Amino acid sequence: MAANMYRVGDYVYFENSSSNPYLIRRIEELNKTASGNVEAKVVCFYRRRDISNTLIMLADKHAKETEEESETPVEADLTEKQKHQLKHRELFLSRQYESLPATHIRGKCSVALLNETESVLSYLDKEDTFFYSLVYDPSVKTLLADKGEIRVGPKYQADIPDMLPEGDSDEREQSKLEVKVWDPNSPLTDRQIDQFLVVARAVGTFARALDCSSSVRQPSLHMSAAAASRDITLFHAMDTLYRHDYDLSSAISVLVPLGGPVLCRDEMEEWSASEACLFEEALEKYGKDFNDIRQDFLPWKSLTSIIEYYYMWKTTDRYVQQKRLKAAEAESKLKQVYIPTYKPNPNQISSSNGKAGTVNGAVGTQFQPQSALLGRACESCYATQSHQWYSWGPPNMQCRLCATCWLYWKKYGGLKMPTQSDEEKSPSPTAEDPRARSHMSRQALQGMPVRNTGSPKSAVKTRQAFFLRTTYFTKIARQVCKSTLRLRQAARRPFVAINYAAIRAEYADRHAELSGSPLKSRSTRKPLSCIIGYLEIHPAKKPNVIRSPPSLQTPATKRMLAAPNHTSLSILGKRNYSHHNGLDELTCCVSD
Repeated sequence: MAANMYRVGDYVYFENSSSNPYLIRRIEELNKTASGNVEAKVVCFYRRRDISNTLIMLADKHAKETEEESETPVEADLTEKQKHQLKHRELFLSRQYESLPATHIRGKCSVALLNETESVLSYLDKEDTFFYSLVYDPSVKTLLADKGEIRVGPKYQADIPDMLPEGDSDEREQSKLEVKVWDPNSPLTDRQIDQFLVVARAVGTFARALDCSSSVRQPSLHMSAAAASRDITLFHAMDTLYRHDYDLSSAISVLVPLGGPVLCRDEMEEWSASEACLFEEALEKYGKDFNDIRQDFLPWKSLTSIIEYYYMWKTTDRYVQQKRLKAAEAESKLKQVYIPTYKPNPNQISSSNGKAGTVNGAVGTQFQPQSALLGRACESCYATQSHQWYSWGPPNMQCRLCATCWLYWKKYGGLKMPTQSDEEKSPSPTAEDPRARSHMSRQALQGMPVRNTGSPKSAVKTRQAFFLRTTYFTKIARQVCKSTLRLRQAARRPFVAINYAAIRAEYADRHAELSGSPLKSRSTRKPLSCIIGYLEIHPAKKPNVIRSPPSLQTPATKRMLAAPNHTSLSILGKRNYSHHNGLDELTCCVSD
């Protein structure tokens, strides 16, 4: 029962498709809907197969740089199988949230930030274990290094010198190492110092009363006195005492110069109410990611100012109230949810008796030979026997996986053993020949089903071929009108229309120069008077048809049909006017 109990903060598998690999998510909240169902608000993690090829190349480059920085490179010691499976363990964190039904949870897993001090083999030795080092933004399609990454090495840690023996003096120049701001062995007593601090607070309260902006923000005397009692006023007073060698009269004169009393304000007073609301909204969205808070919400503030305001804001009553509200909301929400064992996968191939095995072919079921796809091996490990088979890939390819490889595919998003497609695509992501990657199939690039040896079918479905047939006039125009047509430039811009009128005009001029007569673009239509004259000279003869009364012995005479004229037609396959009326163009008189 504990294995089927899921709590907030767990890394779990979600199934959104029976044939695709599981989604890896982290549960942030468990909410009960109005219909009584439970929905989980989750953080999205992406696999290598979910991002573009360009980002995969960037991820490989980042991994190579990280390996070069580490003192003990281990990538060269891995076998091809280990390198292949290690890519399936790499994830990419995102800031994207989504809500999914809790009934789609299919198990627990573990996701951790890549630890540079551990060997990558430790992730392969553990089941359901993943790592991440980069953050993926699905909206802008970018990969960035995680800001929580722990830097280990001499570039990031200080070298601690050996401890000096007793009696040896430190020969280093102390002024370059630290700055002294207070002397505990001062001639003043603690009471005198406290009295000077009270005077500094009073001067700060009076300065806020004279300042117009402060009087608007702190309209009451109590608010002004509380603002004057903050640490910035006390730090200024103690620094003034130290710089004047703890002379009270000289230090008091500095607190009230000729221009008026000194006003010291920290970030809590510098920020307006609207800026404070923006900061609280950004903190709710990004957490303590101050770079994103500054970039998206407060670009006019410096990073130092935002960090300083955050730690001052945590000391206010506003922070305490929000913390109580969040605690009350957490109490009202679900802490955990129980998801029972899910039903058998529809991708299971039925056994010979027509009954499917137990859930995902659990261990302990009896082996039953299957008649479907008899003799076809597993596409990953090439095994020929398994207690349960699963259809994998497009239905027309009829691929299948054994129970072990199917579970690996669902959890890790790839085949357990490297296939021929993986070996072919291994040199392609290099920057030396980026064009070679575009000619590879989409299935080979993303680890989709690719037919292994032993099948005459191609791994990729070919597109339907077509044949472009050109007319004789187009072929002649290509040779005659080369200066206007410019075939090479037209081929480079296939979507730009060709000026057909200019080509036709040039062809007419060239034809006129060669033959001495202008080109007739189309046959001129004969006038009606010419047609009437021709019909008067050549009247149509009526055929002599002998009509006999119908009888039962002799069938009726069939209707005479005119013999079709199989003379040449026009270019468009239609009869022109003269051909349709049986006219000879040579006998028609055309008046000029």
